[in-house]
Amino acid sequence: MTEGIKGVLAMVGACTIWGLSPLFFKLIAHVPPLEVLAHRTIWSLAALSVILAVRGHLGRIRDGLAKPGAAVMTLLAALVISTNWFAFIHSVQVGRALEASLGYYIFPLVAVLFGVAFFGDRLRPLQGVAVALAATAVTVLTLGLGVLPVISLFLAVTFAMYGALKRRLRTDPVASVAAEVALLAPAALVWLALVHGGGWTDMTGRPGAVFAADLFSTVLLVMAGPVTAVPLWLFSYAAQRVVLPTLGLIQYMNPTLQFLCATLVFAEPVTVWHALAFPVIWLGLAIYSHDGLRHARRLRQEARTLGL
Repeated sequence: MTEGIKGVLAMVGACTIWGLSPLFFKLIAHVPPLEVLAHRTIWSLAALSVILAVRGHLGRIRDGLAKPGAAVMTLLAALVISTNWFAFIHSVQVGRALEASLGYYIFPLVAVLFGVAFFGDRLRPLQGVAVALAATAVTVLTLGLGVLPVISLFLAVTFAMYGALKRRLRTDPVASVAAEVALLAPAALVWLALVHGGGWTDMTGRPGAVFAADLFSTVLLVMAGPVTAVPLWLFSYAAQRVVLPTLGLIQYMNPTLQFLCATLVFAEPVTVWHALAFPVIWLGLAIYSHDGLRHARRLRQEARTLGL
């Protein structure tokens, strides 16, 4: 088996775990979302540390914290991804996984706009068409449902912000996430101490403190670590062996599986407005992907011409 095939299989594995994660978080929907987030942070740090230790890269966690500028960027990335995780967990718990899947479909197109706004990237014509189609889909949903798809836009924007911050860090993806959750772990521990010792609740007002009180919930909360760490490790492995356009295409497995979980497993309602908006998004992504593949092919041809 070639390294390229191994990379593709690793990416498929990562996207399968990400795409089916709504099923996992639905199992712990009885646990308040902020409590789930706190456990996800702590057990992710443990799982990521084990992966890095096995790879002999545990010391790389310091890379994102060694210099003040890098530490600030890592902290900002940690805060952004934690809010993204919280919104996703909450959306699954309240029966809005369909809206969450739309957010991760929109994300690549929002990321394009972030590249133009913050990194001076040039918007190619077909990319502009894809972004316009995404805006059209959001407008259709807003007018049809009478409400802005806040969860979708929040997830797309925060994940694009996270990607923009990661572009500035340029460190090993597994080690950088480990550094992020390491910064968040003290706050997570304090929150859990207040939940268990002081009866604190989050904005949902639901009672928590289920860890160690319920074996099934306890095991699932601990498993939130590997559920976060393993796909990141697989993605890191794939990114070293697979070209970016291929990674981008495979990555659409994630929101597609989320969409199927929401509609087929959770039986969330698909309105006529969803039926109109989602195909528009898919068309935009198809155009975006075609443009990306064509651009990558042109760059390879130019490189061969120049003898690079």
